[in-house]
Amino acid sequence: MLTGAAVVAAGAAVPLALRAVDDDGSGTPVPGRTARAAPVASRPPVSSVSPLPRTDPRPNILFVLTDDQPKETDWAVRRTADWLGGQGVTFARAHANTPLCAPSRASIMSGRYAHHHGVLDTRHPYHLDQHTTVQRQLHEAGYRTGLFGKYLNYWHTGDNPPHFDEWLLQEPVAYYNGHYNDNGTVRNIPGYNTHVIRDRALAFIDGSRTDTRPWFAYVATRSAHELNIPERKYAHTRVPEWPGRPSVYESDKSDKPPFLRKADHTYAQGKALRTRQLRTLLSVDDAVRDFQDKLRAVGQLENTLVVYTSDHGLCWADHGWLRKSVPYRPGLEVPFWLSWPARGLGKGTVDDRLTGHVDIAPTFLDAAGITPDTPHDGHSLLDTRNDRDRLLAEWWWNRQDQEPIHTWATHIGRSTQYTEYYRTRLDGQGAPTQGDGAVLFREFYDLAADPYQLTNLLHGATAGQEAALGVPEAAKRLAAARRA
Repeated sequence: MLTGAAVVAAGAAVPLALRAVDDDGSGTPVPGRTARAAPVASRPPVSSVSPLPRTDPRPNILFVLTDDQPKETDWAVRRTADWLGGQGVTFARAHANTPLCAPSRASIMSGRYAHHHGVLDTRHPYHLDQHTTVQRQLHEAGYRTGLFGKYLNYWHTGDNPPHFDEWLLQEPVAYYNGHYNDNGTVRNIPGYNTHVIRDRALAFIDGSRTDTRPWFAYVATRSAHELNIPERKYAHTRVPEWPGRPSVYESDKSDKPPFLRKADHTYAQGKALRTRQLRTLLSVDDAVRDFQDKLRAVGQLENTLVVYTSDHGLCWADHGWLRKSVPYRPGLEVPFWLSWPARGLGKGTVDDRLTGHVDIAPTFLDAAGITPDTPHDGHSLLDTRNDRDRLLAEWWWNRQDQEPIHTWATHIGRSTQYTEYYRTRLDGQGAPTQGDGAVLFREFYDLAADPYQLTNLLHGATAGQEAALGVPEAAKRLAAARRA
């Protein structure tokens, strides 16, 4: 079967059939029935206006951000992975710096850790200093800027997002028939979230036919956040079987923090969550295909920096946990692809540097030739000399969680991970003022020998054993990173 790119190249007059489905939409032909093509969502009309010649050599920037999408989800975004990974760069060790929506997004926009930008939970988006954002610097440097989809949790829908020329901001975020701020007008828009924001992003890109400025498009979908509601045509699509992983079947959790010892979610629940997430992501893959087609149509495929990632991962019953907010690999690691053919980043390579969301804003500014005028905790991924031995991730116990999860900070190294949990909780204003900050629990994992984090090497360890592991030095480095 032809790929999406091959169909376009062949001048096909009909949309590519995405996935074969049977008469009940399960994805597998039923004996005695003829498999049919999955319906393809209608696409916006293609403009016949020839693009004006570009006089500004700086690249466009297309940023696609999903919600709660962990790794091991490539099946649902196959064309995205083929394009941006197979013809770009796969960052194999990409992480969220805070596994929670608003803090993570604020880190993406500012290039700063949460303890610096101040958005520590989902209820206080106005703590973010908008002067520190990448959209502000791009906008002031002459970029046309657009926001489409989710912005920051609890942002007032009637408030326009600063430093964007165009926007379709959804808050609260819903899969169908959402509530949007449409360029300053608050209204309901019927339709599936991914389609609505896709169409507006496509129109924004198409605007480059007559506006020769480089552009920055921030596209943030609802997928694959719970409660997962797939597009109707994918509601019953059969997904590949999943046998689980060792962390799902962990039987002895005596070495885990107290709140996690009580977690009792099962493989069946994790499998069901995975299925729901994959089904919603199928529509995201459709949208990314359309972005690729649009970039080709306007002649900007080569000189557009495209980045795709998720705000954080999610546990599928790993260690009995069925959500985010914990310092384990399924919740912290995210898919991360980058393509920019004009820069030579279109060859299907793998980059295994430790990377975080704090690296995204510096990368965008570097691509645009802009010197950051506010401090960053991350660095540009375009310079391969930029590397690190360890990456900070952090999380605060907030008012949404009645049961204590505890505040924690962790250093993810090349082959080890050291974590501390603290007696600290956010107050009603989202500030970490409750509790004395004492260390309550610690974890140390050998990620090379124990990739599923089953054995906490500090459980029952003597002072001599901790010294042999390098824990005293790890604790000092973590404390310094939290203070920096």
